[in-house]
Amino acid sequence: MKKILIQLDTDALPSTFDRVVAVDAGVDELFSYGGVTPENVETLVHGAIFTRKPSDLMNTAIFVGGSNVAAGETLLKAVKKSLFGPFKVSVMMDSNGSNTTAAATVIAAARHLDLSNTTALVLAGTGPVGCRVAQLLISQGATVRLASRSIDRSTATCEMLSKVVNGAKLMPHESQTEGGLTAACQGVDLVVAAGAAKTQLINTDQLKGISTLKLAIDLNAVAPAGIDGVEVMDKAKDRFGFLSYGAVGVGGTKMKIHLAAVQSLFLANDRVLDTAAIFELGRSLS
Repeated sequence: MKKILIQLDTDALPSTFDRVVAVDAGVDELFSYGGVTPENVETLVHGAIFTRKPSDLMNTAIFVGGSNVAAGETLLKAVKKSLFGPFKVSVMMDSNGSNTTAAATVIAAARHLDLSNTTALVLAGTGPVGCRVAQLLISQGATVRLASRSIDRSTATCEMLSKVVNGAKLMPHESQTEGGLTAACQGVDLVVAAGAAKTQLINTDQLKGISTLKLAIDLNAVAPAGIDGVEVMDKAKDRFGFLSYGAVGVGGTKMKIHLAAVQSLFLANDRVLDTAAIFELGRSLS
């Protein structure tokens, strides 16, 4: 029986990136739909689950994507609500590559640091990738300083994550002012920059001023770098006395996780690959 992946994208045009990865993951048929919303998704889901008998539904799966991560999260909830009883298919959510990128980032950090004894600073921590990096770090026992230009947004995100991960060691910081950023940097082992493209979040002098720094990871692939001095191709590169990863350095692991996650959807009909599940899958590949 053919493996069918149904791509539900919140954007008007379904992502070509996600479609290429699906093909490379070995799906036999790819059905792509754009402009999918919680209001119109039920018909698409029911079309997927009622055309095959329950014992064959492991050969059908759903991928939720799009550039808007919040919309993807809402759509995922609607998809899950449309599944019931034996009429279920596995579902993966990776809008804007947020979950696979966050998983690859934390896996890279774990190669060099004992995360349970790590103090990390996540810059742009209220964004879709930064928030998930923070979630995964605190789930591994790390102490996380979550920085944003707005202390209110940082505080709100910390409160949300504290409900997701029990016993989270998490503190909000503002990084808009030099004094705020300097305070957030004091004594950290790890800095992750997860900001928007072309946005520098910390300069070389500020970075060199962190005497405890062991690892810096910049997820921005478009110049200027989010972390000044870190290059996009860096992969455990020694710079200024600490190791660095650039977006491409992390990207290889991200792609492996994405491919493996799509393939794993067809091993059962009841998997939900969200942030935590994708991270655990990624760790199993390491």
